[in-house]
Amino acid sequence: NFTYHKLDSVEAAFPFKETPTVTWLNIDGLHEVSILEQIGTHYEIHPLIMEDILNTDQRPKVEIFDNYIFIVAKMVSYNGGEGELEIEQISFLVGKNYVITFQEREGDIFDSVRERIQSGKGRIRRSGPDYLTYALLDVITDHYFLVLEKMGDIVEGLEERVLLNPGPGVVSEIQGMKRSLIYLRKSVWPLREVLGGLIREESQLIQDATDPYLRDVYDHTVQVMDTVETYRDMTSGILDVYLSNVSYRMNEIMKVLTIIATIFIPLTFIVGVYGMNFHWMPELGWHWGYPAVWGVMFIIAVAMLYYFRKRKWF
Repeated sequence: NFTYHKLDSVEAAFPFKETPTVTWLNIDGLHEVSILEQIGTHYEIHPLIMEDILNTDQRPKVEIFDNYIFIVAKMVSYNGGEGELEIEQISFLVGKNYVITFQEREGDIFDSVRERIQSGKGRIRRSGPDYLTYALLDVITDHYFLVLEKMGDIVEGLEERVLLNPGPGVVSEIQGMKRSLIYLRKSVWPLREVLGGLIREESQLIQDATDPYLRDVYDHTVQVMDTVETYRDMTSGILDVYLSNVSYRMNEIMKVLTIIATIFIPLTFIVGVYGMNFHWMPELGWHWGYPAVWGVMFIIAVAMLYYFRKRKWF
C-alpha cells in the first residue's frame, strides 16, 4: 500500500516511526531549528549529527550507527544563464523502517522516485529503506550527468569562440567554468567515498541484495569523475590556446610595427641630414635635388620590403 501526506506539523509524522511499512519523511528548509530538534529527540539522533544537518557546508560523508545511518550528499544544478553551479546539501537519516531527507530549500530532482513509488514500478515498494536510499542517491548521481552535459556544450562553445573570434571576455568565462568544475569535483569525489563506505561496512540496515545497486551508483560516480577531469583538461587547453592566439596576434602586430620602424630609420636619416639647413650644402642648389631625394627614399623602402619578403619575415 502507498499513502502520501503533506503534514502541517512535525508531530504528525511521529506515529509513522513505529509502523511496519517504510516511511519517507522529506523536510524542505532548515530554518526551523525547533522542528529539527523535535525530530532529533523523537528519532534519538545524536546532537552532533543534528548540527551537521544544519551546517550546509558539510563535506559528503557517511556515518553508520547501530540504529540509523547518517549520509550527507550534494545535489547540483547548473545555471547556464549566469554560468554558475548551484549546490544544495541533502542529508539522509536511514533507519530500520524510515528514511528522512533534509533539504536546504523546496524543489528537488526526486520526482522520478516519487512516481515510481506511486505507480509501484520496480522493486522500490517491495524493498526496505536501504533501497529507497539507493534510489535517491542514484537520482542525485544521474543528475550530475545532466549537469555535465550542459557544461560540456558550454566548453565546446568556448573552444569554438577561442579558435574563431577570441575576445577578452572569454577568459572570465573559462575561469568560471574551471571554478564550477572544481566545485563539482568537490561534490562528487567524497560521494564516491560515501558509497564505498556503504558497500564495505557491515550494517543490519543495509541488506546484501542492495549492495549491487550501490556498486552501480559507485561506478556512475567514477564515470562522473572521469568526465569532470576531461572537461578540466579541455578548459585548461582552451585557456592555453587563447593565450597562444593572443601572443601570436601580439607578435604579428609587433612584427608590422618593427618593419615600419626599420624602413623609416634610413628615411629619417636622409630627411634629418637635409633638414639641417646649412648654407653650403651642394644638393640644396641642385635643380633635381628634391625629386632625387624622394627617389632615393622610395628605392630604399622598396628594397627593404623586398628583402623582408624574401626572408619571409612577413
